[in-house]
Amino acid sequence: MPSTSKAQQRAAGAALSAKRGETKVSELRGASKSMYESMSETQLEEFAETKRKGLPEHKKPTKH
Repeated sequence: MPSTSKAQQRAAGAALSAKRGETKVSELRGASKSMYESMSETQLEEFAETKRKGLPEHKKPTKH
């Protein structure tokens, strides 16, 4: 599943870096920390490798 915004793609990249031991888990905050705890390395790779061209900076909230 690809990222839906640039912010989500960056958070996945940070979480993936921590999963691989390249950065400290203690440095993660917010969405990246949540993604680190709840997603596998494969899932994070899918989100992080999404092309940024054409993605909005942030996903617009949906109305229910």
